[in-house]
Amino acid sequence: MSTVLITGCSSGIGAATAADLVAHGHTVYATARRPETLKDLADQGCHTLALDVTSEESMAAAVATVEREAGSIDVLINNAGYSQSGAVESIPLDNIRKQFETNVFGLIRMSQLVLPGMRKAGRGRIINLGSMGGRLTFPGGGIYHSTKYAVEAISDAMRFEVQGFGIQVVLIEPGLITTEFAGTAVGSVDGLNDGPYAEFNAKVGKVTADIYAGPMAALVGGGPDAVAKVIRKAVQSKRPKARYTVTPSATLGILQRQLTPDRVWDLAMRAQFPVPKGE
Repeated sequence: MSTVLITGCSSGIGAATAADLVAHGHTVYATARRPETLKDLADQGCHTLALDVTSEESMAAAVATVEREAGSIDVLINNAGYSQSGAVESIPLDNIRKQFETNVFGLIRMSQLVLPGMRKAGRGRIINLGSMGGRLTFPGGGIYHSTKYAVEAISDAMRFEVQGFGIQVVLIEPGLITTEFAGTAVGSVDGLNDGPYAEFNAKVGKVTADIYAGPMAALVGGGPDAVAKVIRKAVQSKRPKARYTVTPSATLGILQRQLTPDRVWDLAMRAQFPVPKGE
């Protein structure tokens, strides 16, 4: 069994994954920016630590603690992330920086911190939580989608770069997953209700809320447990795939985008979102 370090375990996919892996005999270090949110996971047998992926000191301390206590980190699961929605022009640059710090730079730095130990051991696995949103883009999601496109590129490059050291890199691409993620995405547009994109941003929030609460979520989506099971497969497989999609919405959405010309895609988006324009 493996020693697993997971970021972003306060709720959703991270919490479900930590619970699933510890139940299947793995040694799990579940982390979150606010460790008081991890009590349920501690009760289930997880080790819990504070870890803020926007803080160098916090990340380094967490990795050092796990390596000191467990001897090595066999698997890093880069799960921490959230969605910043809204038209690109309307989002303050500080919000954009925060989105990249959490979704991209934290993932990169955590990988850099665990790789020396993995190289020394001659084995290891890094599992990155991407999204079907790294393969297609919805209006109002440009900033979030760009972070997931970055995770795609980083994962592809690292998979080649570290394989000679016995380390494998796996990308998980969930589709529509019903977690607190949706509420965060909707809430991220609340302060963007002035100016020329006000109507558009409001519609982005409504469409997002409707998708996660509507019948499509039950039909082609899934809960965090669905992702946790796929991550367990990626952890335990002797020869994991480079990519795992999760839920029919991911498989169908990615395929639809691959087959749809840009102009046709844009026309389809017009059916869901108002086109921002001058008076």
